[in-house]
Amino acid sequence: MRRLSLPICMMAGLLGAPAFVVSAIVPIATPAIAAPKDASRDASSKDAPKDAPRAPVTLDDLFARLKAAKDDAEARGVAQLIERRLDRSGSDTVDLLASRAAEAMQAKDYPLAVELLDRVTVLEPAWAEGWSRRATAFFLLEDQASALADLHKTLSLEPRHFEAWAALAHIYMASDDKTRALAAFRRAEAIYPRMGKVHEAIERLAPDVDGRDL
Repeated sequence: MRRLSLPICMMAGLLGAPAFVVSAIVPIATPAIAAPKDASRDASSKDAPKDAPRAPVTLDDLFARLKAAKDDAEARGVAQLIERRLDRSGSDTVDLLASRAAEAMQAKDYPLAVELLDRVTVLEPAWAEGWSRRATAFFLLEDQASALADLHKTLSLEPRHFEAWAALAHIYMASDDKTRALAAFRRAEAIYPRMGKVHEAIERLAPDVDGRDL
């Protein structure tokens, strides 16, 4: 999910088929033919530990897995799971407004997208993704100052938003602020070490900012 080109694809829900439970009829044994109880088996079945329910995977868990990913494919998969979590506003109304904003952006009606995302940030000011999406709309309107402000707000709400760090770096690059661009790229890489092109950008910028080895 590239935040400077707002994703408009919606996740398809998984449709589960109804399950039917078939009841088995067990004949009742009479005392004369009933098999004797195996006391030891009955005791062991009572003592057998039950499987503990698995704890839900948290966003913290996903970010830890992203940092430790051993290859690009694994990292991309974990990054997509993180993005899906960040995409959840928790409000049907906000989700609808965000969806309409995505449609407006696809139609290149960026002022309408900004207007819709204004409402999103008012209704759910703690949703980092709402600010990130409005930053995208501002960027496409060539309003870099507003885009920067919204990206900073995004990162104040979710400091691990690696796409916001990368977007911030690109905006700094566009204004030839290499020092801040390098710092933002490094923040993105620290969170998502296998993020495409970020390492290359750091290698290009580092000699100019940090100085070249003699």
